[in-house]
Amino acid sequence: MGSASDKNKIIRTRRRKGSAVTIEDVAREAGVSAMTVSRVINGESVVRDQTRALVQQAIEKLNYKPNNAARSLAAGGATQVGLLYANPSAAYLGQFLIGALEGARRGGSHLTVESCDQEGAEAQGEAARLFARSNIEGILLPPPLCEAPAVLAAIEAADIQMVTVAMGRPQPGGINVRIDDFAAAQAMTRYLLEKGHRRIGFVRGHPNQTASEERWRGFKAALEEAGLDAANAPVEQGYFSYRSGIVAAERLLNGADRPTAIFASNDEMAAATVNVAHRHGLSVPADLSVVGFDDTPLATMVWPELTTIRQPVAAMAERALELLIAAVRTARDGGTPVPVEEVLDFELVERKSVAPPPKG
Repeated sequence: MGSASDKNKIIRTRRRKGSAVTIEDVAREAGVSAMTVSRVINGESVVRDQTRALVQQAIEKLNYKPNNAARSLAAGGATQVGLLYANPSAAYLGQFLIGALEGARRGGSHLTVESCDQEGAEAQGEAARLFARSNIEGILLPPPLCEAPAVLAAIEAADIQMVTVAMGRPQPGGINVRIDDFAAAQAMTRYLLEKGHRRIGFVRGHPNQTASEERWRGFKAALEEAGLDAANAPVEQGYFSYRSGIVAAERLLNGADRPTAIFASNDEMAAATVNVAHRHGLSVPADLSVVGFDDTPLATMVWPELTTIRQPVAAMAERALELLIAAVRTARDGGTPVPVEEVLDFELVERKSVAPPPKG
């Protein structure tokens, strides 16, 4: 496993290490989702008795102890915060929910999760407005809603606290947690170049997220520093979904000058690329190298396992919840939350999907 050599020049945070049992551990032991464990802990009635018993048994077996001391704030009540999401990547969302739930647990907060699957800016803005008017004091926004103008405007109008995650180009005065997408993509492209690849295809991320543009910029920068013309690189548009990865990979592999390596902007599109390569009779990585981004569980569920950029999605969500709770406390006390731009480390994880380009 190799580490990216690019070091962030903004604020870097290394996550604490320890052996404390987490919600994810309990969920794995009980064979349920982290969301279900959270519902049992919070005493919600929507969980079936049999499932509740399984979770309680897992809690006792693992000696899991929620931080009850943190469940009350100085103002005398538990923090009510919300997570509004609309992400096409189930793998990314799953990791994000795990981190958000853990952050809420550690901070003594009750987390309400709401889907915003409406299409169109007006409908999304209305959904955000209604959610902001519910019994919550702050909202956590993962991509792509963290950059949806109508959603941001609705939350600002509601005058409640907000923290964004993975906003590629944060707005002044806000609170945001991210990695350096530009440096991460640049590091991965350099890695492929060091392996000898010169014809590298790229699958872009969804255009509604500036992180997609930052990854594209990092890819181009690495090519240009190697003396290659980025304008000649084979590029296809993706949308962070498996289906869009299938379409993009088909176009790249059916082109006149097939690439020897493909860098997909997330793991779902990279996994789709591996699938398409196999359908074309290509061996990965002997005939085609494939790399992804995020290091979601999907990266180790395909064969060969993906070389990818590890974006600490769960840690980002957990830290964002901590910052949101702190902002709510500050506002409760009549203060103004301090703007924060926190950048966590990324890591280049080397597995089995990359080899030198084929000869000939």
